[in-house]
Amino acid sequence: MTTRSSPGIAVGVVGAGSWGTTVAALTSANATTRLWARRPELADEVNEQRTNTRYLPDFTLPEQLSATSDLADIVRTSDVIVMAVPSHGYREVAREVAEHLRPWVPIVTLSKGLERDTQQRMSEVTIEEMPGHPVAVMTGPNLAKEIMAGQPAASVVAIDDPRIAGALQRLFSTPTLRVYTNPDVVGCEVAGVVKNVIAIASGMGLGMGFGDNTRATLITRGLAEMTRLGLALGGELGTFAGLAGMGDLIATCASTQSRNNTVGRRLGEGESIDAIVESMNMVAEGVKSCPSVIDLASAAGVEMPISEQVVAVCHDGRSAKQALVALMDRDAGSELG
Repeated sequence: MTTRSSPGIAVGVVGAGSWGTTVAALTSANATTRLWARRPELADEVNEQRTNTRYLPDFTLPEQLSATSDLADIVRTSDVIVMAVPSHGYREVAREVAEHLRPWVPIVTLSKGLERDTQQRMSEVTIEEMPGHPVAVMTGPNLAKEIMAGQPAASVVAIDDPRIAGALQRLFSTPTLRVYTNPDVVGCEVAGVVKNVIAIASGMGLGMGFGDNTRATLITRGLAEMTRLGLALGGELGTFAGLAGMGDLIATCASTQSRNNTVGRRLGEGESIDAIVESMNMVAEGVKSCPSVIDLASAAGVEMPISEQVVAVCHDGRSAKQALVALMDRDAGSELG
């Protein structure tokens, strides 16, 4: 695998939401890149107007980036496939991609969610549906609009093959995006999933009118939950203090650009989860993934009280105020326990 220094490489990005489009824009600076959009009219907009107004209004896409609605064509001609598909539809698209893959093409997953029925991470789904292909995860504090605006940021590419990790690092790096490598795929994915759940809790605090003390408490105790689950599932401790863990958690809990934080804020203000989800044009992964997080935690014998309350609010009809009361009524033990 090569990068712009050997310009023959072709990257196919599957999924034209905000983050998929952003990553396609990044890689188009380093390699020939095509973006797959499910809707032909969106592919036409990217090609003809250099915009994706549904997901990234106010941004102009690079001239060298092209788009198509022909999934088979983009997969057959790509040397790297980037999967930018939400977790609830990931397996279906992965299965279709697998029909057209050439041997040994690396797969990079961007989705920070769990499959509801199996509780599998997206790398696990990828391995099942695309056996024989190296699988990497790209994650970190990467709010799409800030990356598109060229604001300085950093990301992580997780894969246990150092040669492929280095090649992907070069592929995704730009002058304003610093990309690190990490062999801990499990830890990076668990962190990416759990931070969305904690961001909903953080948003609920904001929506109820609480300030920085509340947010700091939810972030730090959420980090503890994330770390406990990640270690129980085989992740490495250092991952959770890094970009995939603490970094992404802070960005998602603090930013009004975060869909999960926005869901939580609106829940805290008293809106129903059904009305909130209906009004959004992009998936808030934490809403869909939080029951799977609790299922994983239960199987691993890990306590996750904040995540449990997010499930209760998003799926069981509990109010944000009732969830806060339940958290504050818990016995306070050792912080390090």
